Amino acid sequence: MKRVLLSSALLLVSTLTFAQSKVSGTVKDANGEPLIGVSVMEVGTNNGAVTDINGNYTLNVKPGAKLKLSYIGFTSKTIKASGNSQIVLDEDNTALNEVVVVGYGTMRRKDVTSSITTVNAKDLNKGVYTDPAQMLQGKVPGLVVTSSGDPSGSTSMTLRGASSLRTGEAMQPYYVIDGIPGVDISMVAPDDIESIDVLRDASATAIYGSKAANGVIMITTKKGKNNQERVNVSYSGYVGFDHISKTLDMASADDIRGYVKANNLDYAYDYGASTDWQKEVLRTGISHNHNLSINGGSKKTTYMTSLNYNNREGIIKGTDMHRINFRSLVSSKVLKDHLDLSAGLNAMYGKHEGVPMNNEGGSVLDAMNYFNPTTPVRNEDGSWSKGDGSKNYNPLSLIAEDSSEFEWKRMQFIAKATANIVKGLTWNVNYQYSNKQRTYSAYDSHNTQLNGISDYQGRANRSTYQGHDQTFETYINYDATFNKVHKLGLMAGYSWEERVNNDGFGLTVHNFFDDKLGWNQLKYAGTIDGMTAVESGTKETVRNISFYGRLSYSYNSRYMLQATIRRDGSSVFGDGHQWGYFPSVSGAWNVTEEKFMDGLKDALKLSNLKLRVGYGVSGNALGFGAYTAVATYGANGSVSTINGKNYATLVATKLANPDLKWEKTSMLNIGLDYAFFDGRINGSIEYYDKNTKDLIWNYPVSSFVYPYSTIVANVGEISNRGIEFSINAIPVRNQNFTWTTTLNLSHNKNKVKKLTNEKYSTATFTQGDPMVAGVSAYGYTQQIMEGQPLGTFFTYEFAGYDEDGISVYYEHDKATGERNGKTTKSPAFEDRTITGCAQPKLNVGWNNSFSYKNWSASFFFTGVFGNKIYNGLRAHYTAPDFFAGGKNVLKEFITDRPATDTSSNIPSDKFIENGSYVRLQNLSLGYTFRNLDGWLNSLQLYVNANNVFTITSYKGLDPEVNLGGIDPGVDYRWSNYPHTRTIMVGAKINF
Repeated sequence: MKRVLLSSALLLVSTLTFAQSKVSGTVKDANGEPLIGVSVMEVGTNNGAVTDINGNYTLNVKPGAKLKLSYIGFTSKTIKASGNSQIVLDEDNTALNEVVVVGYGTMRRKDVTSSITTVNAKDLNKGVYTDPAQMLQGKVPGLVVTSSGDPSGSTSMTLRGASSLRTGEAMQPYYVIDGIPGVDISMVAPDDIESIDVLRDASATAIYGSKAANGVIMITTKKGKNNQERVNVSYSGYVGFDHISKTLDMASADDIRGYVKANNLDYAYDYGASTDWQKEVLRTGISHNHNLSINGGSKKTTYMTSLNYNNREGIIKGTDMHRINFRSLVSSKVLKDHLDLSAGLNAMYGKHEGVPMNNEGGSVLDAMNYFNPTTPVRNEDGSWSKGDGSKNYNPLSLIAEDSSEFEWKRMQFIAKATANIVKGLTWNVNYQYSNKQRTYSAYDSHNTQLNGISDYQGRANRSTYQGHDQTFETYINYDATFNKVHKLGLMAGYSWEERVNNDGFGLTVHNFFDDKLGWNQLKYAGTIDGMTAVESGTKETVRNISFYGRLSYSYNSRYMLQATIRRDGSSVFGDGHQWGYFPSVSGAWNVTEEKFMDGLKDALKLSNLKLRVGYGVSGNALGFGAYTAVATYGANGSVSTINGKNYATLVATKLANPDLKWEKTSMLNIGLDYAFFDGRINGSIEYYDKNTKDLIWNYPVSSFVYPYSTIVANVGEISNRGIEFSINAIPVRNQNFTWTTTLNLSHNKNKVKKLTNEKYSTATFTQGDPMVAGVSAYGYTQQIMEGQPLGTFFTYEFAGYDEDGISVYYEHDKATGERNGKTTKSPAFEDRTITGCAQPKLNVGWNNSFSYKNWSASFFFTGVFGNKIYNGLRAHYTAPDFFAGGKNVLKEFITDRPATDTSSNIPSDKFIENGSYVRLQNLSLGYTFRNLDGWLNSLQLYVNANNVFTITSYKGLDPEVNLGGIDPGVDYRWSNYPHTRTIMVGAKINF
């Protein structure tokens, strides 16, 4: 019997062996050149081969087998296996045919005439992020993104340099989410993003008119797809562990005692303990995120819904963030596919728990450094230890006794309709309505140490504000091709927008029996301090209407021309200035389509070489309220008695300016897109010249003539010029291994061209006061000056120490501004001079991704070079006034500064440091299990590290300080939440 079985087995093996056949072939491109390294796989198996230097392959396959051939830069092809195949692979123009989202439509990448960068979801930064904007850091040339480790903090974004003197919303890009303009970015969870398109030049942004001066970021979210065989269910989640990336080298209790003894000082603040306050305040922050998505579709209808929960624990005790995002969208084709209907409902709920982060010592970020290390955490009776003097707070007391909470609620309804009237002609109608509510709650307990509050016996503050906005847009698109070479596109539309904001009130009360209920029952308070304890917003309604259009023409994808125009009207400006025009024009020449390029195309494997030129004008009305241009009055807290009745006394709070109008930004952009070696190397080079005029600022006026001392007016001008370079490459790709790399470089030169005119002028454009101990007046470190960039440091020049060990500074000639060869202990105003600039000379982002079979890995570097930072922490924590008052100092004060130097740390270049750095921003490794049997389709497990290391000479906590606003590069100690180093472990599951 065994002999029979053995014979049968040998017969079966021999049969299978002889059943296989050897096939061979040659793979070439359309020009007849052999392709090396083409992957040749037998379909349905792991059996495969790779073409040799002559493009040849040989493979043993089963009878009737099919072969799949794939090669980077070429379209994959499946053929029937045969003895001697001659295969031609066609060039893959996917990159050129990629659909790019533009304002009120889409366009093939090949036909784009403007500067637009697309970042797909797989290429976005990965990490413990609460703001999708952080995912773009280093990914887009010219886009400078700075953030902190604050779980409830916001991200600063500047595209191609600052173009306003106003802060906040006025300096941020404009967001368009799924075609709906002006949507708050917090409405989108990072896992729901499909791609992000960044409109970088004015010829692309002008279609959004008065809101597009800072660039437009268009987010496309994930949606359901038609003709799905099953419901797609996916889950992604992670757990992250945050640690502070660096702590300050503060003096220990032993350091202070040694310093006091060595210098024979009379020190009355040693309380016998040895406390590391940074360790007491800091913790390992544990975060977790969960996203569940369900989508699918039939021939006519698609649907998508997702639920995201994010919980982020800050590294500062008492700081936490919880957020829930919900998105849903249903789309269907009706009327024989002539009408597409969509409806969506989106919601967000967020809660931010915080600790005091005020100046004047009332910040946990500050107190954990300055509080005396010889002081115990608690006294013997269990109460919090207190510091000597004023504004000297135990940081753990601030965390435990002075708490606050923000709650945010947003709801959005979206409805869309697209009528496919005839071939190429569509009529679109979009409507969105959203409401929002913000509630702030704060409570200072009976045990608070805050000055002016500790006598209140418990103080509670609550306020709530709400608002809503709605947008209606309708536009027609017409696209047609004539004689196969003339492509024409037309778009015309109308928009109406209404925003209602600042509708709310608040109340502050004190004197509670105990702290058990905190802010949750204000009626239990014993005291309210009259009307001064009542806050109220002034409800405002802003309306905007717009008419816009676009014309695009392409001749055989060789010559492209595009022009746009938008006319915006806004209710926030005075008569005669409520309307504005924002035009643009751009053209492109696809050089590779010319016949004279045929030889060069073959030699360099050149697939794209396109020259683009564009010019446009956009505006900046972001941040304007309904009462910006009109006179306003407010209660000053006093009461007037008229006819025996009390009335609030109203005083002027702002002057009217009927000539106020929006800031306008014009930009010239010249770009060159390139792709070599069948697309394996591609990228772009850009030059831009951006000029903004009618900058808005508060200018002083005579209080003898006007009832208020300042007026908001359009006066200034500012310019930005720069060069940007990007390159994407696939150095290696074969059957099992792929390496892709992307490098972005950008340089911007900012200059303030004008600040005053014949009507309005001021000499007080001073910024950046780090509020250093002992410097009560003129503590500013920067000045906005004509001919200089924003972020120009204007300080004294430190000359070292004199023979008595006292700090001295260089004197300057009042007439020339140059040094006169002398030094002084007490410099005058004329001794200030330009000592550096916070604007970087170069921003870099370098990403590398690797895949080997089912393994994936990546690392991502960011870099900033050529900028200066004013180290406000170092200036403050080395101040003799600080140490003399019983507060802690940096160890540098003890080891490097002469004990005889008791002068204050006035603003000087002693504390201006090189802010350049290189950071390994992200490092990741993952493995994907594919083709799993049962209820799992695929499973990816990954580990990810953020902020792995930083190479820098900067002595502060982190060189990534805020580079936006009008005071970039100043490291403030009370509000700059420390950066974190994060390790996260996650999974992505497709069911």
